Amino acid sequence: MTYYAKKTSFPQKIDRLLIWSLRGIATIVGTIVLFIMVFLVVESDSALQNIGLLHFLTDASWNPGQGLYNITPMVLSTLLVVAGAIILAAPIGILSALFCHYYAPTPIANFYRRLLEFMAGIPGVVYGFWGLVVVVPWINRLHPPGASLLAGILMLALLIVPTTALTADASLAGVPEEYLQGAVSLGLSRWGTIREIVLPVARSGLFASIILGTGRAIGETMIVLMVCGNVVQFPGSLFDSIRTLPANIALEMDFALGDHRSALFVSGLLLMGGSLILVLVAEAIAQKEIYFD
Repeated sequence: MTYYAKKTSFPQKIDRLLIWSLRGIATIVGTIVLFIMVFLVVESDSALQNIGLLHFLTDASWNPGQGLYNITPMVLSTLLVVAGAIILAAPIGILSALFCHYYAPTPIANFYRRLLEFMAGIPGVVYGFWGLVVVVPWINRLHPPGASLLAGILMLALLIVPTTALTADASLAGVPEEYLQGAVSLGLSRWGTIREIVLPVARSGLFASIILGTGRAIGETMIVLMVCGNVVQFPGSLFDSIRTLPANIALEMDFALGDHRSALFVSGLLLMGGSLILVLVAEAIAQKEIYFD
């Protein structure tokens, strides 16, 4: 009896150790995130007190040397370049995942997945450099100046397609085989099975792929820094140069002092808030799926 008691207690000890380890890791991660949030709020307080929130929205332009701190053009530019990239990347990524699962021969599907994994590991600065020497001159031939909102959209879309496609692919892999066999027995076509069975079952994972891509696009700095022109203005067309919030932080943090430095932390706080909103949206989608299931 003692032997069997010891034999069965060892896995239980391992389980408890694993649970406490995971709790500890979760606590550490949560503490780090909380620390970052508190740090951003503390560093932003000086600008919010001395400059005032209204000036960030109504000043004539962004020129800290003259006491002007309007970040609205950069907020709008950030939203436009991210939205444009998602509009391009989400359909391509989801269609890529559908192609790998339901249309491509196995060798081609495996090769395509390896290619996506390789692309997902390429640093953003490499995409930015390629965009600077290839995409920007190409756009410049169509419509000067080349470094523009359009260049940022194209390069960010290229960056996040692998993330979107691989996450969507994992979601499609979770569709129960019984559902697909039932669809075949009912005589549904391949597209009918995808439309009526696969997409509804995998929709939470597909939404998650879009949200993950959006999160990566919002925080990307080097690509937009290299291909968007870095002009603080409201873009009137896809061919106008823009400056995004991450690019502005990267450009000015080295020499920013006083309220100027604090204003850059306000930009970081806005980006952090955008990421938090994405997390809440993802959580709401997951809870909705659990509720309806």
